[in-house]
Amino acid sequence: EQRQGGPAAALPASVPRGRTEARGAFGGSSIMLLPGWILFWALLGAGEGAEEPPAGLLEFSLGKFRNFLLNESVPAEAVLRNIAGNVTLVLFQIHAHYQNVTVSFEQESSPSNSGTGVDRGLVSVLRLEQTVCTWYLRAVGANQVLSTAVSLPYTEKDPIPGGCNLEFDLETDPNLYLDYNLAETHIIFAPANLGYVRGAHPPSCDSGTSLDSRWRLSYEVYQYFLPENDLSEATFVSHMRRMTEVPSIRAHGSKMMTLTSQDKTELYFSSLPGQGVIYNVIVRDPKWNTSAAYVPVHTYACSLSALVNNCYTFRRLSTKIFFTNLAFLGLFVCFLGHRFWKTGLFFNGFIFKAFFLFIIITKESALSYDATLGLTAAAGIIGALLLVGYWWRFGLVIPCMLIVGLVLGSLVSSAFFFTPVG
Repeated sequence: EQRQGGPAAALPASVPRGRTEARGAFGGSSIMLLPGWILFWALLGAGEGAEEPPAGLLEFSLGKFRNFLLNESVPAEAVLRNIAGNVTLVLFQIHAHYQNVTVSFEQESSPSNSGTGVDRGLVSVLRLEQTVCTWYLRAVGANQVLSTAVSLPYTEKDPIPGGCNLEFDLETDPNLYLDYNLAETHIIFAPANLGYVRGAHPPSCDSGTSLDSRWRLSYEVYQYFLPENDLSEATFVSHMRRMTEVPSIRAHGSKMMTLTSQDKTELYFSSLPGQGVIYNVIVRDPKWNTSAAYVPVHTYACSLSALVNNCYTFRRLSTKIFFTNLAFLGLFVCFLGHRFWKTGLFFNGFIFKAFFLFIIITKESALSYDATLGLTAAAGIIGALLLVGYWWRFGLVIPCMLIVGLVLGSLVSSAFFFTPVG
């Protein structure tokens, strides 16, 4: 009765009842047992905490995409378990909308064991009996970066993307390296190598050009356009998945060209500022009729994060003024060009001169967009005045019509090459 209604009732509510009962049952000896109770509860709490996985642990399955948020301060650990014995290598790739991320083999990244960018991947060549792969992921210069990642398996007969890399830091580099300017997009990648069994040495990259070497491989280049006027992150993530695996790439992408092993692994495309485009390369082994895909890369040919000259403000006032005036002049020439012959010559001379100078300026200089547009307009006016002056001085029709025909031919060929036929 004293234990239930006396000392126990006088204790504060914060004191556990179990400890009160122990105090009443054993009296003063409970003080000596207090360190034991503390040790018991500490061990129990440690055991409960060990059952929870670390916050940065990401479990992956082969061929399954996973979306997650990356931080700069807390790296994430990506783990792939239960890899089948017939898998000889795993291609792990991660994609972000416009903020760079780093994927590495080790917690401490270095140029030789990691890749940094918005679209990056690593090839893990498996050892004998290896069933687990681990990669480390981190955002660069930002927190809460939405990323999507996938791990893809390849067997001994599949070619290895980037297996004959001699230019970049990684030993095997499956990445496409992209840069762009206002006029063109440039892509370069490392040649592939033949597949091989686990535990064996990789085939030599420079052992000759026979059909038993990597020189029998061919490269298919694919392009995929994101929905127009849609720069959203959700759209990017959903459509990027279509350009990662070989069957999906061939089903959704547009095949642009096929390269042989004798060709340079360097590609050029026209830039389309504000239009999202995904590129990828499939390397094919004709002997085994197997294929493997590189890590896809995407671009909008403009910056999504810049304060000025970004994708959202690309349609600036100078562009609207320039092309609106050009459109009105074109309509005038279209309907009244034969009645105003010199105006038609002026228009075609402007287009002819401005077109070629624009290509030269964007190719050979790093001028701003407004400066390029201003120089293009000035050169076009000079070319137009020269053509009109030639007609006024000599009056020869054939040279003037030659310029007009070149403009028409350029327009028709551009329209043709933009179609799937081209």
